[in-house]
Amino acid sequence: MHVLVVGAGAVGGYFGGRLAEQGEQVTFLVRPKRYEQLQKTGLQITSPHGDVMITPQLVTRDMRLNHTFDVVLLSTKAYHLDDVLQDLAPFVSSETYIIPLLNGMQHIRRLTEVFGEDRVLGGLCFIESTLDAEGRIVQTSPSHRLLFGSRTGKPTARLEEIATRFAKAKAPMAYSMHIMDDMWQKYLFISTFAGVTTLFRSAIGPIRKDPIGHQMIQDVMKEAKQAMEEQGAVFNDDVEAVLLKQMHAMEDTMKSSMLRDMEKGQPVEVKHFFSTLLETRSSRHLQLIESNLWIYQKNREMPVD
Repeated sequence: MHVLVVGAGAVGGYFGGRLAEQGEQVTFLVRPKRYEQLQKTGLQITSPHGDVMITPQLVTRDMRLNHTFDVVLLSTKAYHLDDVLQDLAPFVSSETYIIPLLNGMQHIRRLTEVFGEDRVLGGLCFIESTLDAEGRIVQTSPSHRLLFGSRTGKPTARLEEIATRFAKAKAPMAYSMHIMDDMWQKYLFISTFAGVTTLFRSAIGPIRKDPIGHQMIQDVMKEAKQAMEEQGAVFNDDVEAVLLKQMHAMEDTMKSSMLRDMEKGQPVEVKHFFSTLLETRSSRHLQLIESNLWIYQKNREMPVD
């Protein structure tokens, strides 16, 4: 099975590395700077679940191969998606399955426009990882899980084969029969987590301990849930209680990836995460979060996403 991983960063590099560690034929589609770095250092992962060091198969957008890929793992940031779609074209056939690991839901529509309904699966992951100054992937938390599945809930023989191969990796990579519900639930969790941590510029611990911060978590989740339901999400009645319990179980030092991006001065996915929620519903707390992120973007004096 030929697997193409778009990027070799903190998410794609980690899960692609775990598949390569298991012996799958994994190729990483990377930018020239990352290509040069990985040619020198190899792909290195440090993790409480076991370190990995491999010599990765690499390709850039300008290279041509004599085959396409069975599976594409797509973990780019939302604001890079359109550029990545152009990069992908030579490596994708009508038989390729694409597993997007982006947060939110808006990317599904764009991907199906380009590749078709049958080729685009649902997908998500739970992981806390980052790149250090030397380009190593540093994965720090107990969670390193990936889910994927048919958006119609109907598995095929090829999907079953992919699931069997992915299940052998030294990270939980499982097939879900209800991937769209899983994606909406993660979107609700991560929009709340990212929203409050970026608003307060803080890890989750101090926010939970502050009375106003504690109330903000609940208000943001309630308003995000209402907005998502207007866009087609269906949640269990206890979803807020379940997700709030998960959020209170997190380590005090946990930060959202969006907050870590802000701390590095990088762009954030404000449009993909929050502006799309406000398209169908006015929300005081979500508007506050959105304004905070747009102001951050403008202060970077760089184009917004």
